[in-house]
Amino acid sequence: MPKTSKVITCKATICWGIGKPITVEEIQVDPPKATEVRVKMLCASICHTDISSTEGFPHGKFPLALGHEGVGVIESVGDQVKNLKEGDVNCVSEKTNLCLKYPVMWTGLMPDNTSRMSIRGERIYHITSCATWSEYMVSDANYILKVDPTIDRAHASFISCGFSTGFGAAWKEANVESGSTVAVFGLGAVGLGAVIGAKLQGASRIIGIDTNENKREKGEAFGITDFINPGDSDNSASELVKELTGGMGVDYSFECTGVSTVLTESLEATKIGTGKTIVISVGAEPILPVGLFAILHGRTLKGTLFGGLKAVSDLSIVAEKCQKKEFPLQELFTHEVTLADINKAFELVKQPNCVKVVINMS
Repeated sequence: MPKTSKVITCKATICWGIGKPITVEEIQVDPPKATEVRVKMLCASICHTDISSTEGFPHGKFPLALGHEGVGVIESVGDQVKNLKEGDVNCVSEKTNLCLKYPVMWTGLMPDNTSRMSIRGERIYHITSCATWSEYMVSDANYILKVDPTIDRAHASFISCGFSTGFGAAWKEANVESGSTVAVFGLGAVGLGAVIGAKLQGASRIIGIDTNENKREKGEAFGITDFINPGDSDNSASELVKELTGGMGVDYSFECTGVSTVLTESLEATKIGTGKTIVISVGAEPILPVGLFAILHGRTLKGTLFGGLKAVSDLSIVAEKCQKKEFPLQELFTHEVTLADINKAFELVKQPNCVKVVINMS
């Protein structure tokens, strides 16, 4: 097989603009350039950032090819790609974690500011440096991680963004200490990743907070010791956390909802002077309000992208743990659709029993 091949016509999920229908269209995918690979997608999944992208975050450029979580098989490679070959199985996501040489691209284009996708002659944008809800897509080789081909496809898709972001936030970004206390706001895939990350770091108490009562059981499967549903009390979530910790608050909190008003709550839930809050999730609003006194009391607020994980040295460890079934990732897999039924997926994510929707591409 030659290192590069011809233009491929295939199907992909396209968003045409804010508030406009999402459609499955025939598109053209160019061959990879010198440092790129073209991937035949096998399985993808839905992350909240995909939904935010249809609402104009992070760049608001359309038409937009959706998806940034997924696993596939390399179809062809550019002539300067040395570490990957046709047939390798890969997780696809923005994995270089703030590398200045290979930064995460939020422009909707490739690192050279061009696109490998088009529809009826019009350029197609994508969320980051890939578009996984397409039968084929092109990515720079630096954003590709080779994994064991026997890995569960759905689980590989989960670790390519959301779950690993939460896990890495507890492991790498916060470096949760053994015996410490933790609060996780929002028990979706990201929050559950933070829960088990804190558990494996040796946290003595992990409090899960979610308004969806169905998340209690999911949280327990990943390692929460306590569950708070703020809707069950007149007190705020931070006050409820303090009630469980003798009025002190926790050592670490993780904001995994993307709801702006929860940010101050997650800060207030930590100990004065030493508490640390990691902001993980994002909403469509670029500005988040923060309570001034929550910061003035000596707490630390830190953001993270992909949980502080690096592609080869860190994500490969997550993939190995996934392969060894050290994570109960089957608890995330609640629904499955085909690419043709992608609009059904957007309805499924609104259901209270939904955690992750898998898109079967094969």
